[in-house]
Amino acid sequence: MLSSRKTLLLVAIVALVVAYFAFDLGRYLSLDYITHQRDLLQAQVASHPWLSGLIFFLTYIAVTGLSLPGAAVLTLLGGALFGLGAGLVIVSFASSIGATLAFLASRVLFRDTVQRRFGDSLRAVNRGVERDGSFYLFGLRLVPVFPFFVINLVMGLTPMPVRRFYWVSQLGMLPGTFVYVNAGTQLGQVDSLGGIVSPGLIGSFALLAIFPLLARSVMNGIKRRRSLKPFSKPATFDRNLVVIGAGSAGLVTAYIAAATRASVSLVEKHRMGGDCLNTGCVPSKTLIRSARAAHDARDAARFGVHTGEVRVDFRAVMERVQSVIRTIEPHDSVERYTELGVDCIEGEARIVDPWRVEVDGRTLTTRNIVIATGARPFVPPIEGIETVGYYTSDTIWQLREAPRKLLVLGGGPIGCELAQAFVRLGVPVTQVDMAPRILPREDEDAARIVADSLQREGVQLHTGTRAVRFEKDGDMSVLVCERDGDTLRLDFDALLLAVGRQANTDSLGLEALGIERNPNGTVAVDETLQTRLPGIYACGDVAGPYQFTHAAAHQAWYASVNSLFGRFKTFRVDYRVLPWTTFTDPEVARVGLNEQEAREQGIAVEVTRYGLDELDRAITEGAAEGFVKVLTPPGKDRILGATIVGPQAGELVTEFVTAMKQGIGLNKILGTIHVYPTLSEANKFAAGNWKKAHAPEGALQWLARFHRLRRGS
Repeated sequence: MLSSRKTLLLVAIVALVVAYFAFDLGRYLSLDYITHQRDLLQAQVASHPWLSGLIFFLTYIAVTGLSLPGAAVLTLLGGALFGLGAGLVIVSFASSIGATLAFLASRVLFRDTVQRRFGDSLRAVNRGVERDGSFYLFGLRLVPVFPFFVINLVMGLTPMPVRRFYWVSQLGMLPGTFVYVNAGTQLGQVDSLGGIVSPGLIGSFALLAIFPLLARSVMNGIKRRRSLKPFSKPATFDRNLVVIGAGSAGLVTAYIAAATRASVSLVEKHRMGGDCLNTGCVPSKTLIRSARAAHDARDAARFGVHTGEVRVDFRAVMERVQSVIRTIEPHDSVERYTELGVDCIEGEARIVDPWRVEVDGRTLTTRNIVIATGARPFVPPIEGIETVGYYTSDTIWQLREAPRKLLVLGGGPIGCELAQAFVRLGVPVTQVDMAPRILPREDEDAARIVADSLQREGVQLHTGTRAVRFEKDGDMSVLVCERDGDTLRLDFDALLLAVGRQANTDSLGLEALGIERNPNGTVAVDETLQTRLPGIYACGDVAGPYQFTHAAAHQAWYASVNSLFGRFKTFRVDYRVLPWTTFTDPEVARVGLNEQEAREQGIAVEVTRYGLDELDRAITEGAAEGFVKVLTPPGKDRILGATIVGPQAGELVTEFVTAMKQGIGLNKILGTIHVYPTLSEANKFAAGNWKKAHAPEGALQWLARFHRLRRGS
């Protein structure tokens, strides 16, 4: 509850603000009013300069102190009435005093309550203000990204000292105040049509227009020098770019750098190709293909083909995985990248400073650094997990004998893909996840189809189940878990952990450099993928927010271009049209918004759906399970997102990716010829369903009458 003093202060402020709007006092602070009253106001100033200056000074303080609109017009008026010198002094001090009063009002009225209720959430903000508050406030004042009254009120909620707030505000607002007051002096000299186009006036407003750009450039320069001040810059550099990590992100970054004729070194401590080639996409999709072959053979009878008993040679399956890896390896090899002009170095890298990278005792000097060290499977701290042993998506490829019973912990894409693959290869599989359902990032209807498919094929699926501890029971292991208050004991002889991934940032030296990490462990980067230190960037799984191979390659373009050419132009990463696919059977592919996210974000959408059970090709394939679902703004055909569940969904979604990227709506998809019979027709039919829902009924009724008249009936 507010104290009596706080209540009186709040009532007084509210009364003054209400009076301002009730009596329409804002009309006196409009540019139109001031222009028409200019001669009278200038005469008053000439007759009573000190009194006029004091009244203007107090008025300016009141307007800014109460956070009322009109400060910009008053600043122009100050130049018009008092000239550049006196006007700059009056406005500079009045604006700073008024801002400080608003700051104090916010602090007195609201800070204790806000800090008490949200203290835990604001702890990091408070530390940041205490450490760098002056610099950031100066930047906000110099480059007005947010309205000044918002800055005044928000800063009052932080621990920033009043004295510091005042002098930083006065200093930071001074350049902008000068520009506006100078523009006001030119307005004050306009007394004819010719004066409107005078060089002085045009120059003043040109300066007003380019000031934010100049101020931003100055701030970026100050920020850069401030960040790099603790480090010693080399006189010369051996190379333009050092890329740490040779996975998808690192390979593409190095490739682009070499293609632009930059001198680039690529450092990898393990194997070229990273997770995707060696332990991720390539081996998992190879395993899935073998598993599908076994499933199709067992399922052949429903197509009139009898194969007899299906025998899976598990060792041969796993050896084929390695064979495929070896076949693709040359694409990502040291030899290939050396031929492309990349200096490939094997070893463990540590970042010494923004220009030096140490690799096993050797120091590389470079203009820029890109961290692309990827991620590794997360091992949850569950009691007894070390006693039973476990596999992850990195190590499961070592298997050569089929487990007697596999336990998969995790219900995300990796867990679902591998659970289905192993059960199709004849391995009994139990899958456990603590979430209420699998694939929690997808819509519930999509996840339900996959869950039904897994269970139908033999996966023992336990959702809403929390792992408590692991135990040994002879030659088998046991997971003790809880579901709805009941205790379950699930036995297994092989455990696969698929509960997420964590960024590889150990031993890079980030802590010593002050490079921050996000709560999930990924490297904190801005929209250009730069860390807090200029010249050091991060991309791929180590940076997030999406841990997909194609997302890493997408980010790599921005990391390479921004690091090499950011002095001239920087690009913000665009994630608006980023697709992904879960390669279960049926597949789940999506791009953009889904229904679940639309609800969470409060976005109004129209959902159009087409079921694959109506699609001729899906029926002939015996795979008429799934749907195409498209989200659009109500009444419009612009595509906000699409989810496809069904065979080859990852291929089908590309049409929607292209449409969203190029601004193509459902009407144009409907007007595009699709081959019959193909699965891609589902996209066209979904567009047709949208069109049916928006048929012009009034026009159609007139057409019906027209046709009746033509028939003579």
